[in-house]
Amino acid sequence: MSNPLLEQNALPPFSAITPADVEPAVTRLIERNKAAIEALLEAHDNYSWDNFWRPIEQMEDELAQAWSPVSHLNSVANSDELRAAYNTCLPLLSDYSTWSGQHSGQYEAYSQIARGEEFASLDNAQRKALDNVLRDFRLAGVALPKAQKEHYARLRKRLSELGSRFSDNVLDATNAWSKQVTEEQLAGLPATAIANARQAARQAGFDGCLITLEFPSFYPVLAYCEDAALREEVYRANSTRASTEGPHAGKWDNTAIIEEILDLRGQLAEVLGFANYAELSLATKMADSPSQVADFLQELSRKSRPQALAEWAELQEFARREYGAETVHAWDVSFYSEKLRERRYQVSQEDIRPYLPITRVLPGLFAVVQSLYGVTVREVSEFDSYHPDARLFELLRDGEVIARFYLDLYARANKRGGAWMDNCRVRRLVGQTLQVPVAYLVCNFTPPVGETPALLTHTELTTLFHEFGHGLHHMLTRQTVASVSGINGVAWDAVELPSQFMENWCWEPEALALISGHHESGEPLPQALLEKLLAARNFQSAMMMARQLELALFDLRLHSEWDPAAGRSVQQILDSVRQEVAVLVPPPFNRFQHSFSHIFAGGYAAGYYSYKWAEVLSADAFSRFEEEGIFNPETGAAFRTHILEMGGSKDPMELFVAFRGREPVIEPLLRHSGIAAAAA
Repeated sequence: MSNPLLEQNALPPFSAITPADVEPAVTRLIERNKAAIEALLEAHDNYSWDNFWRPIEQMEDELAQAWSPVSHLNSVANSDELRAAYNTCLPLLSDYSTWSGQHSGQYEAYSQIARGEEFASLDNAQRKALDNVLRDFRLAGVALPKAQKEHYARLRKRLSELGSRFSDNVLDATNAWSKQVTEEQLAGLPATAIANARQAARQAGFDGCLITLEFPSFYPVLAYCEDAALREEVYRANSTRASTEGPHAGKWDNTAIIEEILDLRGQLAEVLGFANYAELSLATKMADSPSQVADFLQELSRKSRPQALAEWAELQEFARREYGAETVHAWDVSFYSEKLRERRYQVSQEDIRPYLPITRVLPGLFAVVQSLYGVTVREVSEFDSYHPDARLFELLRDGEVIARFYLDLYARANKRGGAWMDNCRVRRLVGQTLQVPVAYLVCNFTPPVGETPALLTHTELTTLFHEFGHGLHHMLTRQTVASVSGINGVAWDAVELPSQFMENWCWEPEALALISGHHESGEPLPQALLEKLLAARNFQSAMMMARQLELALFDLRLHSEWDPAAGRSVQQILDSVRQEVAVLVPPPFNRFQHSFSHIFAGGYAAGYYSYKWAEVLSADAFSRFEEEGIFNPETGAAFRTHILEMGGSKDPMELFVAFRGREPVIEPLLRHSGIAAAAA
């Protein structure tokens, strides 16, 4: 029988894919690739781009195209059968990656191309791709003795398995908790949140309302619910997921997994000659060393901490004065913050919602992109889908389709939380034919209720623009070498530049006029409401800065200082970071680290600082638009040319300087965050 994962398609054949297809397809492609690589090495003495690089790139792309829909479905339509098939393949893929990365014959072949006469005739992208692959061979242990290579392989394989188990535990713990409540218990929640809770209860076969740990469900409880006991119950359930604490204590506990991951990462770094995993992680990033990153984060803390402490004191005083609260608990912070925001600015996220229907936001987003980059977006009505929520769009320039993207916007059961962009197809040359890039864009917004379209908060709006910025980086690339095309080959601490950059248009009146419109009347966002929204932009921005610095420093120190022999626990490292930079210390039962998927199941290990690092780049890049006009077509074309189209074909600092005319400075970020005064 045919296997849909072994067929070549412009788009994944989602409806034809079954869990039974996964392992046979992956096994077959890996075995084929191994045999073909050996045959290529045997067939030539003089290796070239055409006789070695291109055929291997083709094989690797075919494997990536088979795995991409499997990985995507595991995140957005998880099932026991699919999860089992996915997890079966992880060690196979890890073994293959290690086999390839430690293959001395391949390394010598690539080295020969890099040393040979042909190298001078290669373009910048090809040369950068060669430099990267030789670096990655060294980081994969190609030069290690046989015993250490085998040890490295075991470490990589086990780490792959542990990352998947961590993610599975978080998803299972998230899905396991829900609470049936009455509307009276949800007093204070906006009508949209109550309608969502009613709809969730109906879909689950319950009366009344249902709260889950999907973000659009639980967060309104923390921000608006007048019942402090219910706020505490929801906070406790969310902050103890996959740990030894909370309502499901010990059931999906990630404690041992976290410690083993850290142990094995430390061993991996040691095998490769690094002092710790943070040094290994930074070997492929813009930042030079862990100490440079620590200095960067501590500088931001010094400049923002006085304001953060003042904001926290102000919130506590407000809660005491207006509500008689002698203590502001962790589960009260969002509630009192929202009350203070409303008191000061007479505006809340819920006031904005009716003016941000997805039916207006998406065309507005596409209009912004067209103004900036000269491309248009067209929806595809018929395609092979995996869920009714999923939509497909094409990106066109001068009437020609240059990219496609899937859009999956709403939270639901068996879908991983958060928001992300991932690679479905990469732009590359296949013979003389150009393979069009395709992206997955995934969010977890509040779904439509009845006939009312999904209504976004302004925070959700910025999330959508953020992920679309990643998508543009992938889709507007002009590169044709897969490993430096789109987001591929981009240093991890620069990859957030295009995404955070796009968020700026969510705050510009000229852009908001395109994005907003009342879902019933079509009335534009009223000027008075716009002014309040803009005035509240930097509300508690220093407190939010402190929280991000806490996460980044925790990640960095965890991967710099972890030593099993020292007996210092993960919690102790986190507590020490909080003593230094946090303004709000969570309660002792809080175990946020047990669901910190970014660093334990994603690509952000010793790299969470990248958000703030790239925010400096994005704020400074946007300052050029502030100087020249936010819809200035020449400025937009320059950003497209120097940043988006270049992918990973050049070092990110070189690209930034080409666009901005100088290296980045920190002041625009502080100004955009309303912290400029504290920096003086």
